[in-house]
Amino acid sequence: MRGSAPDSPSRPGHRHLRRAAVPLAAAALLLPLFGAAPAQSAPDSSPDRLQSAFASASAEYHVPQSVLLAVSYLQSRWDYHGGAPSVSGGYGPMHLTDARTAIAATEHFADGTEDARGDSSRPALHPEAKVPADSALPARLKTLPQAAKLTGIPAAKLRTDPAANVSGGAALLAAAQQRLGEPLSADPADWYGAVARFSGADDTATAASYANDVYDVLHTGERRTTDAGQRVALAAEPGLAPDTAQLSRTGLRTVKDDGAECPKSVSCEWLPAAYAQFGDDDYGNHDLGDRPASQAIKYIVIHDTEGAWDGVLNLIQDPTYVSWNYTIRSTDGLIAQHVKAKDVAWHAGNWDVNARSIGIEHEGFLADPDAWFTEAMYRSSARLVKYLSARYGIPLDRQHILGHDNVPGPTASTISGMHTDPGPYWDWAHYFQLLGHPFKKTAGKQGGLVTIRPDYATNQPAYTGCATAGEPCAAHDSSEVRLYSDHDVNAPLIKDIGLGTTPTIDVNDVSSRVSTGQQYAVADHWGDWTAIWYLGQKAWFQNPAKQPTAVSAKGLVITPKEGLTSIPVYGRAYPEKSAYPAGVPAQSVVALPYTVPAGQKYVVGDEMPGEYYYSVTFTPDSHQVVRGNDLYYEIQYGHRVGFVRAADVTVENSAS
Repeated sequence: MRGSAPDSPSRPGHRHLRRAAVPLAAAALLLPLFGAAPAQSAPDSSPDRLQSAFASASAEYHVPQSVLLAVSYLQSRWDYHGGAPSVSGGYGPMHLTDARTAIAATEHFADGTEDARGDSSRPALHPEAKVPADSALPARLKTLPQAAKLTGIPAAKLRTDPAANVSGGAALLAAAQQRLGEPLSADPADWYGAVARFSGADDTATAASYANDVYDVLHTGERRTTDAGQRVALAAEPGLAPDTAQLSRTGLRTVKDDGAECPKSVSCEWLPAAYAQFGDDDYGNHDLGDRPASQAIKYIVIHDTEGAWDGVLNLIQDPTYVSWNYTIRSTDGLIAQHVKAKDVAWHAGNWDVNARSIGIEHEGFLADPDAWFTEAMYRSSARLVKYLSARYGIPLDRQHILGHDNVPGPTASTISGMHTDPGPYWDWAHYFQLLGHPFKKTAGKQGGLVTIRPDYATNQPAYTGCATAGEPCAAHDSSEVRLYSDHDVNAPLIKDIGLGTTPTIDVNDVSSRVSTGQQYAVADHWGDWTAIWYLGQKAWFQNPAKQPTAVSAKGLVITPKEGLTSIPVYGRAYPEKSAYPAGVPAQSVVALPYTVPAGQKYVVGDEMPGEYYYSVTFTPDSHQVVRGNDLYYEIQYGHRVGFVRAADVTVENSAS
């Protein structure tokens, strides 16, 4: 059984689960549970109010302001998120968790049909998986009610008032310090244990990883303008040496090294995906392999879970469901590994990509921009990806670090059902900064390529369908840039013939948008507009000199060989029929409904052999990698990548 996409744990086989906005639209739903909430008003917008709130809370609860600022930065990067909760029910700059309230106001519905295994050698089956009922919430998901008790501030105000939220966080830190028997010291070095406890982790490794990240922020300092227009700054303290010995007095459990494949700089546990037989000789939820000895690992695929941590971890242990290699927790960045890198997880909806990739799920929701990805999760994920990159030789670029929304449908019939996570609100620019590979200008005006790089904080294209189909999404920072058929915002959007639908600005419609870090060949210029080759068409986007959404680059591109009017594009790089040995059914090499017309150019991501991993049995005795003579190039074709046969193209330098 190959199940369906891990991005939809509540209803598998769907592109994503949309999550309703909570604080305002769902306020009526919360009244029976929590009593009448006071009338809500927008927080004071004076640009220094939040900085002052940190100073006031520091003085009132005797927590060093720098510690309070650093903890808040790791939780939310000081953002307010309009008072909406994260996927783990965290509110405000301090990410105070109130999961019961968040869950009460959550509404899910779904669409899409992706088969996560993506291999036509076996029929797709989309089981109905049940997420466990919300009961016995762990302490890490109930810090806001605790803060309400400590401060006397109503829970509703802690959720919606940033200054009150900061006070709640300060009270929690002070209480943690006192429980450890430590004084309310003015020295930030004396707060390591309290910071570790604030994480909500129940083991020393996760708590220490979180605290180390907080002190890393203290060492380097930070400064930014938040999503609410607040100017916040934290001065660097490079010589600060925290009292890490406090960790032994926190009373947290110690997790033994159980063989999880993770860097030492993160907290990581082994929670194996189910591997079992059932039914009529069927099995799940992944395939055994011998990578990288048998087949190179080329990609890392970034997903979001479309569900909360505990429910998702129950699903990964269901052999009738699907699988992925790692899950990362929102609250503290804890990593759980489920499938060893040598084995093949069923996660990307494309068997060829699955066989050459590692899939990482992040606790979050695509269509809810304020079910936000925490800084702790971004940092933990970046460390994991750097580790995997070094271990398996995976380049740190957008041709190899893919979103699930960049994975192509393997066949024409699968295109419309492919998933679209992590979506336009995943901050690719920040993520690659954490990876140590920020997107930079690498060429002059004649480089021939552009790297998409809008300013995430000010780039806010309109989307619809976040909470209700067709309804506008709230304005929010985005990594993506919209494409038009002409240099005019009133021109039609770019159409994806593979989808066969009229393009829209729906949050799931990736037909006419490009994402930060992706590279394309320049086709034309017109004033403040740039055209690129995209899906076989000339696609235009706004790129004004004073506020650019892309920077110049250079590199290798493919173009059809001389004499060819066009060449086919494929969704998988499979070997030619003659390469298959007896006993292994030859897989069809069928082009997608896309072409590269003569004269167009597309950026080369990688060269790879035509390969097929034959794996249709529970035991690996018959498993083998079929490798042919055909070579392919991975190209950035549209929003998703594609593959072209090396025999069909000429490779050249974009600047030539």
